[in-house]
Amino acid sequence: MTPSPAFRFAFGPRNYRLMWAGLALLAAGFITMMFGDKANYGEDFVGITLGPLLLIAGFAVEFAAIMVRDKSLVAAPAASVVTPAFTTDAPAATTAPAAAPAYKRPY
Repeated sequence: MTPSPAFRFAFGPRNYRLMWAGLALLAAGFITMMFGDKANYGEDFVGITLGPLLLIAGFAVEFAAIMVRDKSLVAAPAASVVTPAFTTDAPAATTAPAAAPAYKRPY
């Protein structure tokens, strides 16, 4: 069974790259807070300032990974269908209405 051409995932390659970058920043922030500055028990610049800044940056990148729309997933506008004018049983130039997006309910 083949999937229909209208089926698309919500995330594209750009979103997944941003997600992995955000996870790397989060891991770096937690590791920095956990293992940084053993002599001062984590109460120095690395443990108190750098670690939380890395966490904030990681969460910001994760938020961007969810909210950014990947350009490869944007659908092209539907082409209108025109019947040839030389047939005798069809009107001269009729166009079909554009298909509604799959995520909206028809009213």
